[in-house]
Amino acid sequence: SIILIFTIVGVFFSALFGATLANELATSATANIFFAAIFLIFAISFFGYFEIRVPNKLLNKINKKADDGGLLGIFFMALTLVLVSFSCTAPIVGTVMIDAVSGNFIKPIVVMLGFSIAFAVPFSLFAIFPSWLESLPQSGGWLNSVKVVLGFLELALCIKFLSMPDQAYHWGILSRDIFLIIWILIFLAMGLYLLGYIKFENDSKVKSYGFGRLSMISITFGFCIYMFSGLFGGNLSALAGIIPPPNYGTTEPVCENIEVKYAEKLHIPHGLKGYFDFDDGKECGIELDKPLFLDFTGHACFNCRRMEENVWADSEVKKRLSEDYIIVTLYVDDKTSLPKKEEYSTLGRKNFALQMDVFGSNAQPYYVLFDPKYNKLLARPKAYDTNVQNFIDFLDEGKERFYKKREGK
Repeated sequence: SIILIFTIVGVFFSALFGATLANELATSATANIFFAAIFLIFAISFFGYFEIRVPNKLLNKINKKADDGGLLGIFFMALTLVLVSFSCTAPIVGTVMIDAVSGNFIKPIVVMLGFSIAFAVPFSLFAIFPSWLESLPQSGGWLNSVKVVLGFLELALCIKFLSMPDQAYHWGILSRDIFLIIWILIFLAMGLYLLGYIKFENDSKVKSYGFGRLSMISITFGFCIYMFSGLFGGNLSALAGIIPPPNYGTTEPVCENIEVKYAEKLHIPHGLKGYFDFDDGKECGIELDKPLFLDFTGHACFNCRRMEENVWADSEVKKRLSEDYIIVTLYVDDKTSLPKKEEYSTLGRKNFALQMDVFGSNAQPYYVLFDPKYNKLLARPKAYDTNVQNFIDFLDEGKERFYKKREGK
């Protein structure tokens, strides 16, 4: 019943947030600021300043239903358990569900299924083996420390969600360096808390450092050092998609007579040349008689950044992209306003419609090799795949088919 209750929440979110709405919410200023505020509230709650509670009147009503017995009684007993634990689980479940808003139909269901199984299994085991309850550690300072650590993680997520609209609307407030500095301060404070130098209201005095605490302290300060290296040009591939991408500078045109629209706001990774408008890229491809590499991406796309950091960075991939193709990077969530004569209000909506209507896909990253002269696909489009050789084979296949068409084969 516990698993069923939590999974129903996942199904509800999946049904509520379809692909288009999820794409809009992922970088919406209003939605992300609202989510960031929720994370801030969760963090303050975990720090012990207040608890998020379900009204006692509602709890009592549901608890009475549990006394009826039978399968229905068991279900309401599970529901009572879920609601009683709301003050602890709400920030965790809320974090998962808010993050799932920018995912697909399956993600919220799978995440909530996994969380609910982990939540339900201990209760089932203790019901079967009640004597195990005597060996459980008593709640106290250690449990509050766990909650406070989660509070620091909620603060970090708050900054992450503020970063999404900052990139999509090009506010320029949370640059990569500013983001890293804030995260370093948050995790530095978490490390000092674990050492006992920072205390909250419900904390017990740290009398000794066990293996678990020492491990967390080492990991936290190690993570701070790792992020600090990023301030001086270090490669932070493990955080690709979480922190803002590096500023690769202004993209240069491939065809001198075709300007790169939106070059002052958008970028192509690793200093590669290309375009941000499909029609401009197509015109250049026809002029130079070269195939197009269509990169459907997004500011809020975690997997897109992972591909760019771990696949595009390969020297053989970069060589093929720069020499064999006209790169057209199409942000599906960008909020740059378009002229009123355009069919769509923003650049992101225009690109997302192109991906949905022409290529029948709504997920990113999505890579299409396209013949601009004959309007034909050159290979089966590719999604997220961090295998470098697979990506090289994909690019080689498109090039080979392009030139076979030119040779009349």
